[in-house]
Amino acid sequence: MFIVDSHCHLDYDSLYEDIEGVLERARQNDVRLVVSIATRVRKFDKILELAERYPEVWCTVGTHPHHAHEEPDITARQLIDFARHPKVVGIGEAGLDYHYDFSPPEAQAKCFRVHIDAARETGLPLVIHSREAEEDTALILEEEMAMGAFKPLLHCFTSKPELASRGLALGAYVSFSGILTYKNAQGIRDAAANVPLDRILVETDAPYLAPVPFRGKSNEPSFVVKTLEQLAALKAVSREEIARITTENFFRLFSKVKKPDEVSRAA
Repeated sequence: MFIVDSHCHLDYDSLYEDIEGVLERARQNDVRLVVSIATRVRKFDKILELAERYPEVWCTVGTHPHHAHEEPDITARQLIDFARHPKVVGIGEAGLDYHYDFSPPEAQAKCFRVHIDAARETGLPLVIHSREAEEDTALILEEEMAMGAFKPLLHCFTSKPELASRGLALGAYVSFSGILTYKNAQGIRDAAANVPLDRILVETDAPYLAPVPFRGKSNEPSFVVKTLEQLAALKAVSREEIARITTENFFRLFSKVKKPDEVSRAA
């Protein structure tokens, strides 16, 4: 099997300090490719270093909405320049988070639109964070899509079904995390059941949101298998089939990523 963890944070201490073990356990569980997602442009160097060191690690560049007020001057041009690196395969994560309000909503919206500009210009997927901000997220995506196409990915989907529907209408992909396995997450399972098979991805969001039976522990890429198993049950297909489908979807969306055989030939 070939499984992809489409979203984790390998630069966070709990993963970074055991990076060799984390990646070895991923390999043992057929997780053969990992995307480490940026949350601050000013700390991008650490993520890029991991992507350059390990062939199976790729990365994005961007500013999480929690940090939008800390990086107010980041421009689309800067993101575009960073994205020229061969291991940078996406923009973000960016978006809106009204749950914690770490950044003012206007700062988050401005930062979100800057990232959309960069995604549109580069053609790379935009990794979108949205929490308790469904209407504003959908409106911004619809307004910006009318100005020029880009490739949205609603990551770690926990929103109401309407956001999934409006995102799918814009061509978005939707990714699900270990929350899919939680007892009280029937609404998220219902949303996953309604996402078309050709638009769905899996992720860990590690080191957060470890799936059952690892809930409460630090999450890591190898645990994405549990989310995959839950998704297979929801879609009434085998684990092998859902692994094939989500991997194919990943490579279609993250088209800059080289498949392992391509990496070997290039080396």
